[in-house]
Amino acid sequence: MNASARGTGRQYWVALRALLIFTVVLGVAYPLVLTGIGQLALPGQSNGSTVSSHGKVVGSSLIGQSFTDKKGHPLPQWFQSRPSAAGDGYDGGASSGSNLGPNNPDLVKAIQERKQAIEKADGVSAAQIPADALTASGSGLDPHISPAYAQLQVDAVAKARGISADSVRTLVDSHTQQRDLGYLGEPTVNVLQLNIALAAMDPDGNQ
Repeated sequence: MNASARGTGRQYWVALRALLIFTVVLGVAYPLVLTGIGQLALPGQSNGSTVSSHGKVVGSSLIGQSFTDKKGHPLPQWFQSRPSAAGDGYDGGASSGSNLGPNNPDLVKAIQERKQAIEKADGVSAAQIPADALTASGSGLDPHISPAYAQLQVDAVAKARGISADSVRTLVDSHTQQRDLGYLGEPTVNVLQLNIALAAMDPDGNQ
Protein backbone atom coordinates (compact mmCIF):
# COMPACT_ATOMS: atom_id res chain seq x y z
CA MET A 1 0.00 0.00 0.00
CA ASN A 2 1.55 3.29 -1.07
CA ALA A 3 1.60 6.47 0.98
CA SER A 4 -1.31 7.98 -0.96
CA ALA A 5 -3.55 4.99 -0.25
CA ARG A 6 -2.60 5.00 3.45
CA GLY A 7 -3.36 8.72 3.67
CA THR A 8 -6.75 8.22 2.07
CA GLY A 9 -7.49 5.34 4.46
CA ARG A 10 -6.63 7.48 7.48
CA GLN A 11 -8.91 10.25 6.23
CA TYR A 12 -11.81 7.81 5.85
CA TRP A 13 -11.15 6.43 9.34
CA VAL A 14 -11.06 9.92 10.86
CA ALA A 15 -14.28 10.82 9.03
CA LEU A 16 -15.98 7.62 10.24
CA ARG A 17 -14.94 8.24 13.85
CA ALA A 18 -16.16 11.82 13.64
CA LEU A 19 -19.48 10.58 12.23
CA LEU A 20 -19.89 8.06 15.04
CA ILE A 21 -18.94 10.56 17.76
CA PHE A 22 -21.26 13.29 16.48
CA THR A 23 -24.08 10.78 16.00
CA VAL A 24 -23.80 9.70 19.64
CA VAL A 25 -23.33 13.22 21.00
CA LEU A 26 -25.83 15.14 18.84
CA GLY A 27 -28.22 12.35 17.89
CA VAL A 28 -28.51 10.55 21.22
CA ALA A 29 -26.98 12.37 24.19
CA TYR A 30 -28.09 15.92 23.32
CA PRO A 31 -31.79 15.01 22.74
CA LEU A 32 -31.82 12.92 25.93
CA VAL A 33 -30.38 15.78 27.98
CA LEU A 34 -32.89 18.28 26.58
CA THR A 35 -35.75 15.85 27.11
CA GLY A 36 -34.66 15.31 30.70
CA ILE A 37 -34.40 19.05 31.36
CA GLY A 38 -37.83 19.56 29.83
CA GLN A 39 -39.40 16.82 31.93
CA LEU A 40 -37.91 18.25 35.10
CA ALA A 41 -38.48 21.95 34.45
CA LEU A 42 -41.69 21.98 32.39
CA PRO A 43 -43.30 18.52 32.46
CA GLY A 44 -46.75 19.71 31.38
CA GLN A 45 -45.53 21.59 28.34
CA SER A 46 -43.04 18.86 27.43
CA ASN A 47 -45.84 16.29 27.30
CA GLY A 48 -48.05 18.36 25.02
CA SER A 49 -49.94 20.48 27.57
CA THR A 50 -52.49 17.70 27.91
CA VAL A 51 -55.79 18.25 29.70
CA SER A 52 -57.35 15.49 31.81
CA SER A 53 -60.85 14.88 33.11
CA HIS A 54 -61.59 12.17 35.67
CA GLY A 55 -58.07 10.81 35.21
CA LYS A 56 -58.36 10.50 31.43
CA VAL A 57 -56.56 12.68 28.90
CA VAL A 58 -59.24 14.41 26.81
CA GLY A 59 -57.12 16.77 24.74
CA SER A 60 -54.51 19.48 24.76
CA SER A 61 -54.88 23.06 25.91
CA LEU A 62 -52.97 24.06 22.76
CA ILE A 63 -55.18 22.34 20.17
CA GLY A 64 -58.88 22.98 19.69
CA GLN A 65 -61.48 20.31 19.11
CA SER A 66 -65.07 20.06 17.98
CA PHE A 67 -68.05 19.58 20.26
CA THR A 68 -70.48 18.19 17.72
CA ASP A 69 -72.40 15.00 17.01
CA LYS A 70 -71.39 12.42 14.40
CA LYS A 71 -73.06 14.48 11.69
CA GLY A 72 -71.16 17.60 12.66
CA HIS A 73 -74.11 19.34 14.31
CA PRO A 74 -73.19 21.43 17.38
CA LEU A 75 -74.14 19.84 20.71
CA PRO A 76 -76.14 22.52 22.55
CA GLN A 77 -74.92 21.50 26.01
CA TRP A 78 -71.35 22.46 25.15
CA PHE A 79 -69.62 25.69 24.22
CA GLN A 80 -68.61 25.60 20.59
CA SER A 81 -65.09 26.20 19.29
CA ARG A 82 -63.92 28.47 16.53
CA PRO A 83 -64.38 27.00 13.02
CA SER A 84 -61.40 25.02 11.73
CA ALA A 85 -60.05 24.55 8.21
CA ALA A 86 -57.39 22.02 9.27
CA GLY A 87 -58.22 18.74 7.56
CA ASP A 88 -61.62 17.56 8.78
CA GLY A 89 -61.26 20.03 11.64
CA TYR A 90 -58.50 20.54 14.22
CA ASP A 91 -56.28 17.99 12.47
CA GLY A 92 -52.79 18.50 13.89
CA GLY A 93 -51.30 16.79 10.85
CA ALA A 94 -52.96 19.21 8.44
CA SER A 95 -52.67 22.57 10.18
CA SER A 96 -53.75 25.35 7.85
CA GLY A 97 -56.27 28.08 7.21
CA SER A 98 -58.72 28.04 4.33
CA ASN A 99 -56.41 30.32 2.26
CA LEU A 100 -59.55 31.86 0.74
CA GLY A 101 -59.72 35.59 0.08
CA PRO A 102 -62.45 37.72 1.67
CA ASN A 103 -64.41 37.89 -1.60
CA ASN A 104 -64.12 34.19 -2.39
CA PRO A 105 -67.67 32.86 -2.95
CA ASP A 106 -66.97 29.65 -1.01
CA LEU A 107 -65.81 31.62 2.01
CA VAL A 108 -68.71 34.07 1.76
CA LYS A 109 -71.14 31.13 1.61
CA ALA A 110 -69.47 29.37 4.58
CA ILE A 111 -69.63 32.52 6.69
CA GLN A 112 -73.29 33.04 5.84
CA GLU A 113 -74.13 29.43 6.74
CA ARG A 114 -72.26 29.71 10.05
CA LYS A 115 -74.00 32.99 10.79
CA GLN A 116 -77.44 31.49 10.20
CA ALA A 117 -76.61 28.42 12.30
CA ILE A 118 -75.45 30.55 15.24
CA GLU A 119 -78.49 32.82 14.98
CA LYS A 120 -80.71 29.76 15.23
CA ALA A 121 -78.76 27.86 17.89
CA ASP A 122 -78.05 30.76 20.24
CA GLY A 123 -81.10 32.90 19.53
CA VAL A 124 -79.06 36.00 18.66
CA SER A 125 -78.95 38.51 15.82
CA ALA A 126 -76.25 38.55 13.15
CA ALA A 127 -74.95 41.87 14.47
CA GLN A 128 -74.08 40.25 17.82
CA ILE A 129 -71.87 37.52 16.33
CA PRO A 130 -68.10 38.21 16.63
CA ALA A 131 -65.73 37.48 13.76
CA ASP A 132 -64.01 34.51 15.45
CA ALA A 133 -67.34 32.64 15.49
CA LEU A 134 -67.50 32.83 11.70
CA THR A 135 -63.93 32.45 10.46
CA ALA A 136 -61.19 29.89 11.01
CA SER A 137 -57.78 30.84 12.41
CA GLY A 138 -54.63 30.69 10.32
CA SER A 139 -53.56 27.40 11.90
CA GLY A 140 -56.99 25.81 12.12
CA LEU A 141 -56.00 24.57 15.58
CA ASP A 142 -56.88 27.56 17.77
CA PRO A 143 -58.20 26.26 21.14
CA HIS A 144 -59.55 29.66 22.15
CA ILE A 145 -62.54 31.82 21.38
CA SER A 146 -63.15 35.43 22.30
CA PRO A 147 -65.01 36.22 25.55
CA ALA A 148 -67.68 37.83 23.36
CA TYR A 149 -68.33 34.54 21.54
CA ALA A 150 -68.33 32.60 24.81
CA GLN A 151 -70.82 35.00 26.39
CA LEU A 152 -72.97 34.80 23.28
CA GLN A 153 -73.43 31.06 23.90
CA VAL A 154 -74.22 31.30 27.62
CA ASP A 155 -78.02 31.37 27.43
CA ALA A 156 -78.26 28.45 24.99
CA VAL A 157 -75.82 26.29 26.99
CA ALA A 158 -77.57 27.10 30.27
CA LYS A 159 -80.95 26.21 28.78
CA ALA A 160 -79.65 22.91 27.37
CA ARG A 161 -78.25 21.98 30.79
CA GLY A 162 -81.11 23.28 32.86
CA ILE A 163 -78.95 25.55 35.00
CA SER A 164 -79.00 29.30 35.52
CA ALA A 165 -77.45 31.54 32.91
CA ASP A 166 -75.85 33.62 35.66
CA SER A 167 -73.92 30.57 36.90
CA VAL A 168 -72.67 29.79 33.40
CA ARG A 169 -71.79 33.43 32.79
CA THR A 170 -69.76 33.48 35.99
CA LEU A 171 -67.98 30.33 34.84
CA VAL A 172 -67.05 32.00 31.56
CA ASP A 173 -65.70 35.02 33.44
CA SER A 174 -63.55 32.80 35.65
CA HIS A 175 -62.09 31.05 32.57
CA THR A 176 -61.34 34.23 30.64
CA GLN A 177 -57.59 34.62 30.23
CA GLN A 178 -56.51 38.24 30.17
CA ARG A 179 -53.86 39.76 27.90
CA ASP A 180 -50.33 38.44 28.42
CA LEU A 181 -48.35 40.86 30.60
CA GLY A 182 -51.43 43.04 30.63
CA TYR A 183 -51.08 44.33 27.07
CA LEU A 184 -50.12 41.55 24.63
CA GLY A 185 -52.84 39.97 22.54
CA GLU A 186 -56.52 39.86 23.40
CA PRO A 187 -58.51 38.17 26.21
CA THR A 188 -59.40 34.58 25.33
CA VAL A 189 -61.38 31.61 26.62
CA ASN A 190 -60.03 28.06 26.27
CA VAL A 191 -63.07 26.08 25.11
CA LEU A 192 -61.91 22.64 26.26
CA GLN A 193 -61.06 23.82 29.77
CA LEU A 194 -64.34 25.74 29.96
CA ASN A 195 -66.36 22.69 28.92
CA ILE A 196 -64.59 20.48 31.45
CA ALA A 197 -65.49 22.96 34.18
CA LEU A 198 -69.02 23.12 32.82
CA ALA A 199 -69.37 19.33 33.03
CA ALA A 200 -68.43 19.51 36.73
CA MET A 201 -71.31 21.86 37.56
CA ASP A 202 -74.30 20.45 39.42
CA PRO A 203 -77.93 21.36 38.54
CA ASP A 204 -77.71 24.32 40.91
CA GLY A 205 -74.75 25.72 39.00
CA ASN A 206 -72.17 24.84 41.66
CA GLN A 207 -68.87 23.11 41.03
